[in-house]
Amino acid sequence: MFTGIVEELGEITAVEELTEAARLAVRGPLVTSDAKHGDSIAVNGVCLTVVEVSGDTFTVDVVHETLRRSSLAKVATGDRVNLERATALGDRLGGHIMQGHVDGTGVFLSRDPDGLTHFALPPELARYVVEKGSIAVDGVSLTVAAISAEEFSVALIPTTLELTTLGRREPGESVNLEVDVLAKYVEKLAAPHLPSSGRHTVDNGGTDGGTKEQRG
Repeated sequence: MFTGIVEELGEITAVEELTEAARLAVRGPLVTSDAKHGDSIAVNGVCLTVVEVSGDTFTVDVVHETLRRSSLAKVATGDRVNLERATALGDRLGGHIMQGHVDGTGVFLSRDPDGLTHFALPPELARYVVEKGSIAVDGVSLTVAAISAEEFSVALIPTTLELTTLGRREPGESVNLEVDVLAKYVEKLAAPHLPSSGRHTVDNGGTDGGTKEQRG
């Protein structure tokens, strides 16, 4: 589990294309300080399993399903990425409960002078997003300031803009979105008691949602 409080702005140092997958090397001195094989680290909100640690760099394998569902398919050497280690039992919950199972991608639209930042919202995720509720954007826990059928807005403080990828996004760029998992559980539990018309749930690709690598 994660809380969406980014610990470090890392850097992609290598991208290796594999059969139906990709291997990423990521530099992050803080998150690698106690990392070992098998640990979980969220990279732009995607929970990935550490394959190897070498100095201040760790490598992860990203399977095709994860590449299909997230923005990691577009990362390149030199790109900056948000990094967060899995939350330890007893840590403060500074953001909100996150799984690192990305539900889909949105698009960065614009940033207002007053600090409001706007993102396009996939229609299939809109029903899980509510005003003053929580949403993860590139692994950053944020509070929804406004919501419509096609987009949502958040207020980003200067610290967030400086210390995460969100301050570097340009209009048209993709971002990873993870909605509040509690909303999806409520929908599934309530579904048998609701009219069948219009009822649908997010296909999260199985247990790992297509964004959590199998543990080796």
